Amino acid sequence: MLGTLINVAAVLLGSAVGLLFHARLPKRITHTVFQAIGLFTVFVGINMAGKTGNFLVLILSMVLGAIIGEALDIEARINRLGDRLKSRSAAGGNPVSEGFITASLLFCVGSMSILGAIEEGLGGKPNLLLAKAVLDGFSSIALSAGLGIGVLFSAVTVLVYQGGLALFAGALEPVITEAIISEVTAVGGLLLMGVGISILEIMAVRVVNMLPALLVAVALAAIFL
Repeated sequence: MLGTLINVAAVLLGSAVGLLFHARLPKRITHTVFQAIGLFTVFVGINMAGKTGNFLVLILSMVLGAIIGEALDIEARINRLGDRLKSRSAAGGNPVSEGFITASLLFCVGSMSILGAIEEGLGGKPNLLLAKAVLDGFSSIALSAGLGIGVLFSAVTVLVYQGGLALFAGALEPVITEAIISEVTAVGGLLLMGVGISILEIMAVRVVNMLPALLVAVALAAIFL
């Protein structure tokens, strides 16, 4: 859980900096940092995607996963839930609650959080969570400067959510074959490339609606490989 712990530390440090200075970093600095993280994310995604042992399984997982995700409209459901939670906290007039909920949603509801935790749980190096830690650290500076101390408490959400996912993935590792790990890794790599493309603002990739591809990859690899 090293990656998750570093991510938590980045949120705590960023929140403390934001509370201390009560001002955003210059926009040009944050913009360039996000571009650097976007490029790194694409690079990691390409390396992960290359681990596939069967391109047919890879493309079928992505296509079927995207169809399932769009049919369920996962991204819209998550966005609506987040909007309701934020509106309720704002309506209650509690700035601590608003900062906590807003930051928790930003740091946890996303493909980088899920993929990074699974990557680490299956014994891989926490490269993605380290990249996410940098993003979350800069984001927490801006959020805490605007929303206050509630952002700092979102570190607990990151620890419980990502740590739980990593432990769950680790518990399944003994019953998961090398073929399944390879195909899930490859699908995760393509999803990461989508995340990187979105961060770089090349185009908005609906990565959240493609997340079912991970489960499809498990099923296809278990049946055919």
